[in-house]
Amino acid sequence: MTTDYSPTAGVQVPDTKLAAEATALVRDVTDELVYHHSRRVFFFGALQGRVRDLSCDPELLYIGAMFHDLGLGERFHTSGRRFEVDSADEARRFLRSHDVPEDSVRRVWTAIALHTTPGIPAFMEPEVALVTAGVEYDVLGIGYEDVSDADRAAIVALHPRPDFKRRILAAFTEGIRPKPETAFGNVKADVLQHCVPGFERGDFVRTILDSPWPE
Repeated sequence: MTTDYSPTAGVQVPDTKLAAEATALVRDVTDELVYHHSRRVFFFGALQGRVRDLSCDPELLYIGAMFHDLGLGERFHTSGRRFEVDSADEARRFLRSHDVPEDSVRRVWTAIALHTTPGIPAFMEPEVALVTAGVEYDVLGIGYEDVSDADRAAIVALHPRPDFKRRILAAFTEGIRPKPETAFGNVKADVLQHCVPGFERGDFVRTILDSPWPE
């Protein structure tokens, strides 16, 4: 069996105490779906970094990838916040508990908080850009041909994705259904519209017209 820290597709998971503790935490509080997805996000994000000629801190990329979906968990269902913010806050607490410099904490927080906001992360720091690139690759298939068939197969062999499309949509639904107001204006409203009978998405134009301003 391949160990967590063996190179795969030419990408080395950081062999550090911080990365090891992040891995253990994520394995403890999430299921196999989120764990394997998060690891693939790191690998695909790192490979997209090579394609885009972006040099990043691999440890920060790893932490961002591993924590990015923690906010979908049951203990956050009543937070009233977007799951991305809950995920980012958990990463920030983890990093601060290990005395990581604040600029690094900020990068990871931003990478996680913006990972479902298209069109912005690509213009920010490499760690921010590449967490989103890894998510977009694994979930949406954006840039699919940028990774070779052999590298893609090696990553999926290490971190399988059986029935992934259906299962990740179910995980999104379960994590957001209890707080549907947090989907206003973002891509997760599409998930709820498809998967939750009776869901009514917010209307930005209606919100403007119905605001308390008289003109």
